Amino acid sequence: MAKIAFIGAGSLGFTRSLVRDLLTFPLLTDSTIALMDINQERLDFAKRAVERIVKAGNYPAKVVATLDRKEALDGADAVLCTILAGDVSVWRHDIEIPKQFNVDTNVGDTRGPSGVFRALRTIPVMLGICRDMEQHCPDAILLNYTNPMAMLCRAMQRETAVKVTGLCHSVQGTAAMLARWIDAPMDEIDYVCAGINHQAWYLEYKWKGKDAYPLIREAVAKPEIYNEEIVRNEMFLHLDYYVTESSGHNSEYNWWFRKRPELIEKYCIHGTGWNPGEYAYILKEYLRREDTWMQDVEKWFEQEDINLERGKEYAAYIINAYLGGEPYEFNGNVPNTGLIPNLPENVCVEVPVLANRRGFNPMYVGELPPQLAALNNISVAVEEMAVEGALTGDPRLVFHAICYDPLTAAVCSLDEIGQMVKAMFVQNKDYLPQFKTIDF
Repeated sequence: MAKIAFIGAGSLGFTRSLVRDLLTFPLLTDSTIALMDINQERLDFAKRAVERIVKAGNYPAKVVATLDRKEALDGADAVLCTILAGDVSVWRHDIEIPKQFNVDTNVGDTRGPSGVFRALRTIPVMLGICRDMEQHCPDAILLNYTNPMAMLCRAMQRETAVKVTGLCHSVQGTAAMLARWIDAPMDEIDYVCAGINHQAWYLEYKWKGKDAYPLIREAVAKPEIYNEEIVRNEMFLHLDYYVTESSGHNSEYNWWFRKRPELIEKYCIHGTGWNPGEYAYILKEYLRREDTWMQDVEKWFEQEDINLERGKEYAAYIINAYLGGEPYEFNGNVPNTGLIPNLPENVCVEVPVLANRRGFNPMYVGELPPQLAALNNISVAVEEMAVEGALTGDPRLVFHAICYDPLTAAVCSLDEIGQMVKAMFVQNKDYLPQFKTIDF
């Protein structure tokens, strides 16, 4: 009887879908689902939701809920993390302050000034979770869904003994999108995808064993498909390989699309899938959710029937494999132990991984094409300085990290970057206990 702990269970969408998936595996159907959150109201909703799934599936699972993280982790076999360190009233400044310096952010949860400060707030919390796991469930695996994925995983993998990987749905989601564009059944598609989180590349994409990139290039030439993902399609047409994660995200990670208003209008406002590339889309969306989340959940409770069919998220398949079920291949965030030789050693990379009873077994990929490695290496350098700054409490390292962020460097002078970073430190000082000073 497995115990699976959810830290940040108040992330209701993730919690519902992941529990639904877990309980479809015979090995996990009688699991104890331990829900933990710091928000009692959200925790109560999560417990009600999970109990409804258990009842609807007539599963022999047990559901417990607690505000005590150590209690939730005690004896766990697997841990899923979906936390947010600081609510919207805190992290909105990560987006609004850079905008004052013409750094136009769309999502802001991965890299750039907003991603770096989210990492500074979140890394101490994630390390605390890992320390509790080392004490209360040392053999458990940790599956992280919290962003900024690469920086958080790098800190945990560097500083703790926990078996941790980070998961993102963009790899399988984009693979399915490309299959749809070329009218291929997904079960006939094979691919090799590697790089860093939100900026990994389909180094191979095959349909029935044959290179499908010529078909993808033909598809992208169609206006309706080009307009569906303008930023990513532009990157593909010029860099020759397709990138994971949406156009809204990827518009932030380089110099090419958001440095002037006319470029934002041309490439970022239209046709970017779920997150239109307009300024601070994610902030607007979260502010809306703050007002409507309770009503949205109640609507779900009012549905007569709920979907119990297993979804495509990696987590349940990985946990099933780790606890003795069928081995499972996925793309995960792991240390670069020579897996991609032209990215630095031990940095966090996103590569194919095999999950089985031994844990996570990452696969050798080889060197990335140089034009892809160049972009990845810039992002990695920023992330490495930011993580080092977070772990050592050195604000100047944080400043240097943001100096080299491509979008920030495209629109700001060094002095302007310094002013921006100081303003962000002042706004966040109550959430950064590791920094004894915020002067740099």
